[in-house]
Amino acid sequence: MSQCLNPDCLAVNPTTHRFCQKCGQKLSLKERYQALKLIGQGGFGKTFLAVDLDKPSQPHCVIKQFFPQGQENGALGKAAELFKEEAKRLDDLGNHNQIPELLAYFIADDQRQYLVQEYVEGENLAQELANQGVFNEAKIQALLADLLPVLDFIHSHQVIHRDIKPENIIRRQSDQKLVLVDFGAAKAVNPQNRSVTGTIIGSAEYVAPEQMAGKAINSSDLYSLGVTCLHLLTGISPFELFDQGEHEWCWRDYLVNNYVGNGLGTVLEKMVILGIKKRYQSSGEVLTDLGLENLVVSSQPKVVVPAIPKTQIQSAKPQTLTEILPGGIKLEMVKIPSGSFFMGSNEDNSEKPIHQVNLKEFYLGKYPITQEQWQAVMGNNPSHFNKNPKNPVEQVSWNGCQEFCQKLFILTRKKYRLPSEAEWEYACCAGTQTRYFFGNNSQQLRDYAWYQRNSAGRTHFVGEKKPNAWGLYDMHGNVWEWCKDDWHDNYQEAPTDGRAWSDHFSQNNRRVLRGGSWDSKYLDCLLTKRLSDYSYVRINHRKYGFRLALG
Repeated sequence: MSQCLNPDCLAVNPTTHRFCQKCGQKLSLKERYQALKLIGQGGFGKTFLAVDLDKPSQPHCVIKQFFPQGQENGALGKAAELFKEEAKRLDDLGNHNQIPELLAYFIADDQRQYLVQEYVEGENLAQELANQGVFNEAKIQALLADLLPVLDFIHSHQVIHRDIKPENIIRRQSDQKLVLVDFGAAKAVNPQNRSVTGTIIGSAEYVAPEQMAGKAINSSDLYSLGVTCLHLLTGISPFELFDQGEHEWCWRDYLVNNYVGNGLGTVLEKMVILGIKKRYQSSGEVLTDLGLENLVVSSQPKVVVPAIPKTQIQSAKPQTLTEILPGGIKLEMVKIPSGSFFMGSNEDNSEKPIHQVNLKEFYLGKYPITQEQWQAVMGNNPSHFNKNPKNPVEQVSWNGCQEFCQKLFILTRKKYRLPSEAEWEYACCAGTQTRYFFGNNSQQLRDYAWYQRNSAGRTHFVGEKKPNAWGLYDMHGNVWEWCKDDWHDNYQEAPTDGRAWSDHFSQNNRRVLRGGSWDSKYLDCLLTKRLSDYSYVRINHRKYGFRLALG
């Protein structure tokens, strides 16, 4: 069944109908999004569970409709602005795993604003509290470990949520991760407007004093998260947990057979201190006091890959390593097994002769280095396509890659580097012997790569397309990737042990790039295709990026 979106109708119709049988309004938005049922409403709009008809799997999504009721003109204008700003905030934040993805924002034929976003299936924490009872110390510890990096992420993008409360935190059913929702109150901040008094927004029980005065800051979100924790520990309204006479929190008086140690207790009390200067200023400070500041994850058990058939290699789960960069930004690496392969092809003279190469195991970046990763290490973003931080960084020279690796060494004490050309090609083919890692049919390239025919003339989020058999994404397309090697016109006398071919005899200080880009034709995305450019080049090279190797 489908739900009519006309607020004066809301009739339920058979799924097969294109128009409401009661009022005649079109049942789908943009011929793509069809509402299934009303799941929420407030003073400024309605929320519908919907389905995306444009995708083969027809996944669920959420339609938010701006439809204010009983509002004065001034409030109406502000509400319309906030609705539009929610879409902008979601778009600016990009594709974070614990923030619902923005799918669309538009004004429909009925002249109403609509926002379409990812549907997160699960209970919010208010529902979880009602169904399962108060949270214990371990559960609060896990909550903070899960959500503080999310807050750090949005704050690093100059966004304050301003409405953190149990109802706006959903425990995703598929993986039990906490997802932060409802950015309708979120505010973008910059040095120019930090001191400007704004609108008082948020749920009164959880709002920091400075936010009540219209001056929300990053630590205002930490305050609200702290109050949320106190509520979940006690099941008592935050209004009752604060002693107005003594002007202090008395939450411990309401703990019933629910021990909270001094360690976590002290952290929570510092999160909810009324005075801004005495309160935590950043998520990183809270994580440090919780002992979570240097979290490194090795997510999969070690996999031993001998010389086995291709089908076995493709089914093996790779071992991964995650490095946490400043700001909680993750750098994910995949362990590439040792082995042999035949490098090169007969399609181009620069790819001849075909020769066997034997390689030791090493780690390679799961994705090209993103703009947020570059920003975390270098403190700037040279990219032309700089709207989304999870796009690959571009306009980066080979020399710039070396500087990135040097600064990353200072941060991690690990010798990250560019991969050799042999390592890159071996990792890309992942045990295959075809023109692309997925086969020889170029018509399938759109499923695995952003290239000239589907990129719309720009880079895209890393990891949106299908990976190869070893779990590496964007090896074809998106950005050309620098390798460590000097450029040679062919493979005559090339090393056969997988090391970079850097003999200092290359001409004109040129280096190697592999993989193709958003602007490449399908033949330039072949896994054997080679490109060269000067090591110092950067300006206007919107197609050049890189990924890291280790080991």
